[in-house]
Amino acid sequence: MAKRMLVLWVSLLMVQGLSAQKGSVDPERILIIYLSRTQNTKTLAEIIHNKMGGRLEALALVTPYPENYRAIVEQVAEENRTGYLPPLKNRLDMEKYDMVFLGFPTWGMQLPPPMKSFLSSHDLKGKTVVPFNTNGGYGLGSCIQTIMKLCQGSTLLKELSIKGGSERDGIYLAIKGQRKKEVEGMVESWLHALQVLSK
Repeated sequence: MAKRMLVLWVSLLMVQGLSAQKGSVDPERILIIYLSRTQNTKTLAEIIHNKMGGRLEALALVTPYPENYRAIVEQVAEENRTGYLPPLKNRLDMEKYDMVFLGFPTWGMQLPPPMKSFLSSHDLKGKTVVPFNTNGGYGLGSCIQTIMKLCQGSTLLKELSIKGGSERDGIYLAIKGQRKKEVEGMVESWLHALQVLSK
């Protein structure tokens, strides 16, 4: 029953968001904030920025993660276990924005701790939140549920989730060449479906 109510609530938010955001959105009021390790989410963020305009901002940690893949996996697992939120350099005035695109990879089937840090330290109440994601082929995991918990009072629109690289398999930037052209078409279709892109 609880799961059904959750689905209905999300559907209602999506419908409210669509009706509230019909047509074009003022680019000056758009923020595209993203976390990217292998540049796939960054590439997706840049594609969205080219379509929508707005401010493009990469999450920057006070203490960057290690370069070694195994080391970062272990560190992130520990952060998820303890609930630790890594400090960020980003301090944004959210009063300037009405629509916030959130870009993130799936890490351990969860929302990455730096994105949790951002959502916990910036008030998105009253904003339209639009998630976009890259993953290694295993999907979003619990990312959207976590965003819902951390963005209460926001209007959550339907996310875009696409397959990017797979760092553990040595596949890094995958959204390039012909694949990038395909993703550009996917992004445009997604934005039109959300009714936030008028062109």
